[in-house]
Amino acid sequence: IGPNVHPGYVRQIINLTQPQRKNKKYTVAKPTRLCYHIQKNERVIRIMEFKRLTSTDTETYEKAMKLYAVSFPKHEQREEASKKAIMSDADYHFDCIYDSEDMVGIMLYWETETFVYIEHFCISPEMRNKQLGQKALEYLASQTDKKIILEIDPPVRNIAIMRKEFYERCGYKRNPFPHEHPAYHAGNEPHRLVIMSYPAILEQKEYEAFNDYLEKRVMGQ
Repeated sequence: IGPNVHPGYVRQIINLTQPQRKNKKYTVAKPTRLCYHIQKNERVIRIMEFKRLTSTDTETYEKAMKLYAVSFPKHEQREEASKKAIMSDADYHFDCIYDSEDMVGIMLYWETETFVYIEHFCISPEMRNKQLGQKALEYLASQTDKKIILEIDPPVRNIAIMRKEFYERCGYKRNPFPHEHPAYHAGNEPHRLVIMSYPAILEQKEYEAFNDYLEKRVMGQ
């Protein structure tokens, strides 16, 4: 468990892994790369796990792409050739999010020597409102001491305002930099977005390094 996991989770795990009290049984799954959370009114420790895909030729990838297609508008989706090309990039992580044995979302991000950039992140519609998105972000934060960066639509419409408030509850900070994301499709214009970062606002030089990486590495494939 990483150093940034909420101490309450650690206490609960430690308590449940001590010799069991009489008449109480708990099921503990074997840990791999995971984050624990306790389901209310249950006696089961559930596990959140990220599983990285490196190939597009799997049923899991196809399932993940169906979720990708319904979760993001067309102008925010990569073209097919680009989706396949970036899978071989060492910085790119195509991670499927599992809650115990169920795939509940995807976290598609880039990890550099100095920061992590979440390009696409979503939870399956039927699994939302169960704090799984929050726990996925907590898990990612527990695995790194680098700043984490993501983009959201300007908080004008209600759904964009709710999304901003969600990330703020998870500890993300709104950045002041004017920012445009390069277009994913030829003929489209770049679209204006708002930078959010965890656990603190980026410095000017950090934003510039991120934006340069975004333009040349992330969007250059």
